[in-house]
Amino acid sequence: MASTFAELGAPADLVDFLATRGITSAFDIQTKALPPALSGRDICGRAPTGSGKTLAFGIAVVQRVHKAKPRKPKALILAPTRELATQISDELKPLLRLRGRTIATFFGGVSFKPQITALHRGVDVAVACPGRLADLIRQSALSLDEVEIVVVDEADRMADMGFLPEVRKILDMARSDRQTLLFSATLDNAVDVLVRNYQRDPVRCEVAEPTKEEDRNAHHFVELPKAARVQHTIDLVVEHGSTMVFCRTKHGADRLAKQLVTAGVKAVAIHGNRSQAQRERALESFASRRVQVLVATDVAARGIHVNDVACVVHFDVPADEKDYTHRSGRTGRAGATGVVVSLVTEDDGAKVRKLKSALGLAPASSSTSSHRDSRPRNNDAPKRSSRPRTHTSHREPQGRPNGDRPTNGAPTGSKGARPAGQGAKRGRPADAGAKRARPSDGSPKRGRPSNGRPSSGRPSAGRPSSGGPSSGRPRRRNP
Repeated sequence: MASTFAELGAPADLVDFLATRGITSAFDIQTKALPPALSGRDICGRAPTGSGKTLAFGIAVVQRVHKAKPRKPKALILAPTRELATQISDELKPLLRLRGRTIATFFGGVSFKPQITALHRGVDVAVACPGRLADLIRQSALSLDEVEIVVVDEADRMADMGFLPEVRKILDMARSDRQTLLFSATLDNAVDVLVRNYQRDPVRCEVAEPTKEEDRNAHHFVELPKAARVQHTIDLVVEHGSTMVFCRTKHGADRLAKQLVTAGVKAVAIHGNRSQAQRERALESFASRRVQVLVATDVAARGIHVNDVACVVHFDVPADEKDYTHRSGRTGRAGATGVVVSLVTEDDGAKVRKLKSALGLAPASSSTSSHRDSRPRNNDAPKRSSRPRTHTSHREPQGRPNGDRPTNGAPTGSKGARPAGQGAKRGRPADAGAKRARPSDGSPKRGRPSNGRPSSGRPSAGRPSSGGPSSGRPRRRNP
C-alpha cells in the first residue's frame, strides 16, 4: 500500500497543497528518500526518469531552506538541461511560495542580465545548469559559500554530457557541512566518484528500472545508403505522424530540418545553439502539432516530455545504449506502443552490433522481414524490385521511461508528402510536381539482384545512383 506524504513526515501545509492538486500517495522513490532527506541526511538515489524524483528531493528542500542574502543562495539544484531545470522550477515554485521563499533558473541561451538582477534581489533556491552557473561565478555574480543544500539531478546524464568536472568544482565551492542529494539512473563509474568524494554516509534509495514487458515499442534497424536516409525519414513521418528525429551534431540537425521543410514536411530543429526562446517555440509548435517533426540532438533526449510521439528515428546511430534508450523513450510511453527506427549506413555495422549486444536485442535472422511489409498496401501500386534492408529486433531493450500514449495519425496537407495508404513505395517521389529535395536513387537493397524487373530508369543493381541531388546526402561534419 502506498504511503501518504503526511505519513512520510512532510509538513501539513505542503501535504494540503499537494492534495489540492490530486497528489496524495507517494511514489516508491519518494517513500524511500523523503524521510531521510527531511532529517538532513545525504541521499544517493537510483531511479529512472519519470519516477517522481523532483518531489522526493523538492519537499525536503522546501522544508529546510532558509532565507538567502543577495547573491548567496541557500539551496542549489543542478540539472543537465535547460528543459529539466525549467521543469524542476515550475514544480517547486508553488510549494516555495507557501513558505515565502524564492526560486530562479540559470542556464545558457538567454541574457545574463535578468539572472544577475534576480541574484542581486536574492534567490533562496537556484536551479542551474553547470555551464551557466560557472559563468556567473566567474563574473562574481554569486557565491556558493552559504549553500546548505545541493541537489545533483540526473547525475549520469551530467557525466554523459561532460559536466562532471564542472560539477565537482561547484561542489567544492559549497559549504563543507552541506546536505547533498544525488539522483541518477545509474550509480557506477563517474557517478560513483561523486558519491564517494562528495557525500557523507548517504542513505541509498534504489528503484528498479521498468521491466522489459513495459517496453512495448517495435525496434527496427534499416540498412540503407546515406543518401537515402532523408527520403526514408519522410516516409516514416507520412506513415506514423508525429516523429522525433535524432542527429549526432547541431549542424546535422539544422541541415535535416531544412531538407524536410524543402520536401514539404513541417519540421523544426532543437539543439544547444538555439536560444531558450527558440527552443520553447520549437517545443510548443511540435507539442501542438503545428509541425510534424522535431529534429534534435541528444540534448533533447532528457527533460523533454511531449505527449503522443508516434515514432522515434535515429537518423545518426546513437553513441551507446544509454543514448539509444533515452532517445527511444520519447515514444511508447505509459505502456502504449511506439515505433523506433535506426537508419544504419555502411559505416555503422560494428557500432550497431555492439549496440544490440548491450541492449539485449537479438540479431536479426536472414529471414527477418521489413516492418514496412506488414502494412496494408494498395495492390494496384507499382512494385519496386529492391528496398533498403530492415532488421526488426526480436527482443525489446530494458528500462523504459513511462508517459502518454502515442498517436498513429498521419500528417495532412504536406507539400511533397504522400497521403498514407496510397501504396507508393519507399524512395519514390509523391508526384511529378513535388520539390525534389530527396534522393532519387530509390535506396536499393545492396548486393541483391533486381529480379529482372524494369525500374523506370532507376538502377536495378544494389548500388545507389551517384546522380541524386545533394540535398539528400548530408555531409559529414565535426560535432
